[in-house]
Amino acid sequence: MPAPRPRPAAALVLVSALAALGLGPAVTPAVAATVPAGAGSYSDTRPAGTSGPTTNTGAPVTPKVTAAAQGKPVPTNDWWSSLAFQRYGDNPWSTPMYGHPLTYQAVAGGLEVGYPTSPAIVGDGRQYEFPHKRDLTLGLTGLNSPDTKADAWSDWTVTPYWSDGTRTLRTTIGHGLPFVYAKGTGGDARITTAAPPAVFADQGNVLGITVAGHHYALFSPTGTDWTVSGTTVTAGLGGRDYFSVAVLPSTDALATYRKYAYSFVTGSTVNWSYDAGTVRATYSLTTEPKEGAERGTLQALYRHQWLHTTDPLTPYTYVSPRGTMKVREAASFSTSQRSAAVLPALPGGTGADTARLRGHLAEVANSADPFSGAVDTYWTGKALGKLAQLVPLADQIGDTALRDKLLGQIKGRLQDWFTAGGANEFSYDRVWKTLTGYPASYGSDTELNDHHFHYGYYVYAAAIVAQYDPGWAADSAWGTMVRTLVRDTANPSRTDTAFPFLRGFDVYAGHSWASGHQGFAAGNNQESSSESTNLSAALVLWGSATGDASLRDLGAYLLTTEGEAVAQYWFDADQQVFPGSFGHDTVGMVWGSGGAYSTWWTANPEEIHGINVLPVTGGSLHLGGHKEAVRRNIAEMERENGGPAVEWRDILWEFQSFADPAAAKAKWDAGNAGYTPEAGESKAHTYHWLTALDTLGAPDATVIGSVPTSAVFTKGATRTYAAHNHGSTARTVTFSDGKSLSVPARSTATGTGAGGPGPDPEPPTGNTFQLRTGGTLTTATGTTAVSDTVPSAQGGTYDGTPNRPLVYQARNVNGTLRGGGSTAFRLQVDAGTAVGLGQQARISYDFTGDGTFDRTETYQYFATDPVTGWEEYGQARGLRSTTGTLADLRGGTVRLEVWSAIGNADSRLQTGTDRSVLVIPYD
Repeated sequence: MPAPRPRPAAALVLVSALAALGLGPAVTPAVAATVPAGAGSYSDTRPAGTSGPTTNTGAPVTPKVTAAAQGKPVPTNDWWSSLAFQRYGDNPWSTPMYGHPLTYQAVAGGLEVGYPTSPAIVGDGRQYEFPHKRDLTLGLTGLNSPDTKADAWSDWTVTPYWSDGTRTLRTTIGHGLPFVYAKGTGGDARITTAAPPAVFADQGNVLGITVAGHHYALFSPTGTDWTVSGTTVTAGLGGRDYFSVAVLPSTDALATYRKYAYSFVTGSTVNWSYDAGTVRATYSLTTEPKEGAERGTLQALYRHQWLHTTDPLTPYTYVSPRGTMKVREAASFSTSQRSAAVLPALPGGTGADTARLRGHLAEVANSADPFSGAVDTYWTGKALGKLAQLVPLADQIGDTALRDKLLGQIKGRLQDWFTAGGANEFSYDRVWKTLTGYPASYGSDTELNDHHFHYGYYVYAAAIVAQYDPGWAADSAWGTMVRTLVRDTANPSRTDTAFPFLRGFDVYAGHSWASGHQGFAAGNNQESSSESTNLSAALVLWGSATGDASLRDLGAYLLTTEGEAVAQYWFDADQQVFPGSFGHDTVGMVWGSGGAYSTWWTANPEEIHGINVLPVTGGSLHLGGHKEAVRRNIAEMERENGGPAVEWRDILWEFQSFADPAAAKAKWDAGNAGYTPEAGESKAHTYHWLTALDTLGAPDATVIGSVPTSAVFTKGATRTYAAHNHGSTARTVTFSDGKSLSVPARSTATGTGAGGPGPDPEPPTGNTFQLRTGGTLTTATGTTAVSDTVPSAQGGTYDGTPNRPLVYQARNVNGTLRGGGSTAFRLQVDAGTAVGLGQQARISYDFTGDGTFDRTETYQYFATDPVTGWEEYGQARGLRSTTGTLADLRGGTVRLEVWSAIGNADSRLQTGTDRSVLVIPYD
């Protein structure tokens, strides 16, 4: 089997992304005391000879916060954590922080601000990044602070603090904020620019400047005036203490941004809910008017957010490492998504041979050491997860003795860890407000890394135990220890004084971060997104098994949100995030600055692709929501690998099964005899998984059940419905297509569903779509005509093959195919005075929104003339090629792609008007 992988302790060539790493000597703890937790316990002091948080040289470190924040739980593992966790002794300010669209770095003179808009492809083409590069530094005249501290924080904003004894500065920054809000005393407002600024607007206390091609607006109090001297811009504050800076999407946005320049953001809050298969979330900013009464604001939404909101957005957009960000003119917005499916295991009775499965199960349960020598939190967790996956399988074949043996092994190891004073235990750090397991691994102690990765396995295993032994999971028994691990990693409370709110999960970015200190030039990072979602799925199962609906719903929110973020930012599911010059279809790691086709420990393609898949469980079904992305991912792995997977073949077979179950099962049939399972896998689980999906079909994310523990699978024209009922009485689970399933108490049920053919068809969503800059097709009207740039073919010929296309898309489209109807479009294009250009269009239909485009239509390209002015390109040019046959749309996706088929210059495509539209043949 592959050697156990070292994470940050190993070398990884990520060029400019990485700062130095290292572990220092142990720090001597005080005398330990034991804290009871139900039947379990943890220590309030570290075991002898172990370390807590340190600098990279091993010196103990405490939270770097102001007096106002002393004693509050510090949210480590965040996009800004280097403000509070000083990893490097010679940097008491911060490392680069990626808020998006802005980037920041605290320095002695204030806050560096940048807006990186051009990607760099580095590391032999294995990494793309939009690295922090200072456009300006916001500060006060004379400010020279010996450090920067965290003064206050909320769900996705933070307030850094500087003081040099004479001057004090606070700034509020955050995800999605185009503004930096500053409050200072002891000096004038000072902006120093990286190059002499070009002034495009001078309105006294409002100054518009351009630096390095980026447009900024500076706002000081009414009655004051900005003065430019070389690269220094200053303004007296007139006895007041506030000013702000905004990055503008264009110079003509100044008036809009001026309206909100004095409405200072003071906090941010997300609220989520789960209801009958739908996850909703509202993201709100609180504000304080510094002048006038305006309390509104502007905020930029990430792709995973604007794909799922119906709230109006402005035409303004920003560049980011996560693709286009779109601006909303309001203090809040809401999203709505189909909840990600979760099951304790794939259903039984789905084709696996009972004797063969029993034999594979016994291989694990009866092995000399089912835990494979694991002693630290991570590898123990993986072993617990492996065993927990097998418990429902033993139950499905009626082997209760084998089931109970596996349960006993899991309970014994959990209880060992859940009891303080032995060779392994959990220890609470009262300074950092965190629970660390010892023996620790991969910096989970000295850097506070990966707690969500490690503890997710424990919670998952505990949830499986709770499914079969509810008494074990009672708070008076071992449930309190499980909940304590949850509080450390995914605490839903903002008022808990012992642990921070959602330590690792960044609610605005939509995913977790792995590094506790965020001390890298590339910002924070997360490698194994699937080990993060493993915790979220575990919360769904634990909450369902213990009757804790709030934890269940938290898990549904986290899993659904991160599932979409993973699809977009790790797998580039819509091919709209990764730069065109980045030659990969997936990344192994997401960084604040971008992404890398790599891991912490190896360049092996199998592990680069597999690390964001494992562990494969009933909480992994969301990976089947974008089947074309899965196919691209597997194809790239085999290209890079020089052939099919060898070392992690089981993980990658299972990954392929989310899109092509029969092909994955065929690989198992041909290659299962002579391989060693991945450390968290087993032949029993892989055999059962691949056989089940070969029988049921791939997960179908277009239909959702009324409980989180339900799923739908589709094979050909047949849907199979599955649901687990953790409760003590039978229940009926309903599905969004009108089917229902009766599920006995404490059981999983499957079937083709009761009821009619489905609910009444949803009302059509319209058939005439306007194009919107930023990639949207919409039936809305009434905006101003603008244009997008169609990138040049750069002298190549791409007739029939999209090359760097503009992509416009509408999701959740409903419509009945009109008999005899066909697609129509009219697109306004302009080549200016360039000669020899031709634009081409392709329209694609995904009938059910499952990620597979069932019908594509590629049209002959349109040769533009070399005369400035709009020309109309329409379907009359004729079809060049088609695939598939049109059918009804039920929650479907419609996509328009436009690219340069020929030529050596850019052209323009008009958007925001009824002169550029796509008309689909649906009622």
